[in-house]
Amino acid sequence: MTQEAGIERSLEAELEDARQELTRARSALQELSKVGMALMSEREPAQLFDLILTQARALTVSDGGTLYLVEEEDGERFLRFLHSQIDTLPDLTSPNFKLPLNENSIAGYAATTGQPLVLEDVYEIPGDMPFSHNKAAFDEKYGYRAKSMLVVPMIDHKDRVVGVLQLINRKSDRTAEIRTDEDSDRWVLPYTEREVAIVSSLAGQAAVSIENGMLYQDIENLFAGFIKAAVTAIDRRDPTTSGHSVRVTELTCDVAEIVSQQTEGPFADKHFSEEEMKQLRYAGLLHDFGKVAVKEETLIKKNKLSPVMGARVESRFKLIRKTLETDAANGRTEAVSEKGKEGAAEDLAAIDAKLAEDLATLAEYWEAVKEANVPRILDEEAAEVLQEIAQQSFVDPDGKEQAYITPHELHFLQIKRGSLDENERKQIQAHVVHSYDFLLNIPWTEELSRIAEIVRGHHEKLDGSGYPDGVTGDQLSLETRIMTVCDIFDALTASDRPYKKAMPLEKALQVLQWEAKDGMLDTDLVDLFVQSGVYKKVLERDWREF
Repeated sequence: MTQEAGIERSLEAELEDARQELTRARSALQELSKVGMALMSEREPAQLFDLILTQARALTVSDGGTLYLVEEEDGERFLRFLHSQIDTLPDLTSPNFKLPLNENSIAGYAATTGQPLVLEDVYEIPGDMPFSHNKAAFDEKYGYRAKSMLVVPMIDHKDRVVGVLQLINRKSDRTAEIRTDEDSDRWVLPYTEREVAIVSSLAGQAAVSIENGMLYQDIENLFAGFIKAAVTAIDRRDPTTSGHSVRVTELTCDVAEIVSQQTEGPFADKHFSEEEMKQLRYAGLLHDFGKVAVKEETLIKKNKLSPVMGARVESRFKLIRKTLETDAANGRTEAVSEKGKEGAAEDLAAIDAKLAEDLATLAEYWEAVKEANVPRILDEEAAEVLQEIAQQSFVDPDGKEQAYITPHELHFLQIKRGSLDENERKQIQAHVVHSYDFLLNIPWTEELSRIAEIVRGHHEKLDGSGYPDGVTGDQLSLETRIMTVCDIFDALTASDRPYKKAMPLEKALQVLQWEAKDGMLDTDLVDLFVQSGVYKKVLERDWREF
């Protein structure tokens, strides 16, 4: 072979090596790009940490890996052990511990210096290094042989170390197990500049992802705090229904979970994801938030007459009694003045009899008013008595004629059912629209974008008889149908409402079944609700425990 031929062959070999290296580099870049996209889309911390380790190990063919996060507590910064993976010991449970943020440990050294650390054999660490590998603490305990190690600090865009990514035992065979010195000599490779570059790039992406994840978690916590404050505001605004939002939420989410568990029947193909369950929970907690826009006197109205109106009527009846007594006293005085005490005896007896009769009638009228004021069904006889009372009048101390009850008061006392007239009922029903309008103004994420829609329909009925839109079944989502059943059940069985007694359980379930039979509620959901006994938790526990 000529010298020229040898040089040419050598150049071809170098060129082929360069091509292969370029191919590997391109492949690594493509993988890093995929990993970066995956990291940026993952928001759950546990899944994010697992993904970081999985991808770092896959890119470097490492047997194991550990992830540490920098945390601070009481002004002291340290490294928190978060997660580990190791192929040789797949069933090993990750311990929970923390390391001082100093150079006395391998991970602490990388975090403190901010530089990658490459160790060819952790059993042969140079004596001038401030750290060492305690093989008794892990290797001897679990039957493992740690050898090559790559430790890379995770540095965010603000040049802060947020954690440490530690890889161990780069392998020439992905399936190899490293338990002995012989295993390590046969299968373990040292980490090269290539792995350092790849893992450093991944660590940078991981740092940003962790920071984003923590920020997202902070936002979640902030929003959860807002939800809690909103529910507190609802309860304070309407103490008569305190706890209702929490109970309806628990019931709604429990029913949704049962729906997801069905393997046959009408819900066999329906499964609620974690995101959908979170959306449903927030919708349940906020479904009555619009009550903050309803007049308080209407919202907490216990009887047909408002407290102010009721007090006015009661004072008027007391005044009528005093007026009758005063008129009788004046009549006695006049009779005695004209006829003397003995001559007026018959007149005095008549005056006393008339007063007794008038006071008895007044007492009957007052009892009728009090009975009518209680929010129950008003029968025809009671309505006629109210009309009779409204026609009665008296002259007040100022000489003005006044009715026993005014037309305005009569209007409310003659409410046929409940404590609200039509206008007040519309005000209460408007809370749904108020809730919807409020929720529309919140910049929800895509996963929570249907909260307002779910809330708007929770008083609708499948036959179109509900409110505020009178829509029918095909326009109501399954989430809304579930919430409707749970909302009605809690309204029927709640024991904290002063204007009505809690309905017995069997009767409440029967009401749900009647409404389902009449086409107002989802029959399949009501059957599932009744048969599963899901309602028992809310009935048996104090709502404040949730």
